[in-house]
Amino acid sequence: MIARAVKESGSAMVPELAELTGASEMTIRRDLDTLAAQGVLERFHGGARTLLLRGEEPPFALRAHEAVDAKRRIAAEVSRLVADGETVLLDSGTTCLEVARLLRGRPVTVMPLSLQAIHVLSDAPAPTTLLVPGGRPRHGEGALTGPLTLASLAALRFDTAVLGCCGLSAAEGLTAYDLDDAAVKKAITASTRRVIAAADGGKLGRTAHAYVGPAALVRTLVTDATAPAGEVAALEAAGTVVITA
Repeated sequence: MIARAVKESGSAMVPELAELTGASEMTIRRDLDTLAAQGVLERFHGGARTLLLRGEEPPFALRAHEAVDAKRRIAAEVSRLVADGETVLLDSGTTCLEVARLLRGRPVTVMPLSLQAIHVLSDAPAPTTLLVPGGRPRHGEGALTGPLTLASLAALRFDTAVLGCCGLSAAEGLTAYDLDDAAVKKAITASTRRVIAAADGGKLGRTAHAYVGPAALVRTLVTDATAPAGEVAALEAAGTVVITA
């Protein structure tokens, strides 16, 4: 039961596994140590994570209905971190879409990298300025990728980038599900003065197969209360400021 729960969610903390199984936390810790020794999962302080790479991204339409309250709280905190007058690069994804809604109407210049966020900002009232990049939208996702997107990013410099995370861990760094998406995320980090990652706790400690870069690229992480404490501590030790929304 523990192995299945960790595999399905990507990671799990000792208290939630104790609640799931009805066993004591001490028993859960012993079982996790046994499973880790057998190569079934990987232990970290306070819980465990799967050894399987999360290679398939859930559809955008499904993700849009998951953890909605947490994403809105995260987006509100990210919006608070963005100062009036800034130029903002906005990654694709459902959390970044919530950020786009909050930046609408503010005195900022925004370049979104998804069709959904472009639509939200397309009729934004002054003083919001919208920049529209080139690129090819990924089917079903609306995320812009390809040479035209990379060229748009290379031609500009931004004060802040709001980065959506497929996976983030202190050990494995930033990862994405798709090589094209990873290339865009790399270009994002090269085109901005600071990177704010916006990710609910389920993305932390998770690793997808396309590498973006080390966790140190992220100056600030905004997450929620479900973030694994051990992973948060490791990211903070590596220099990332972690804010819980």
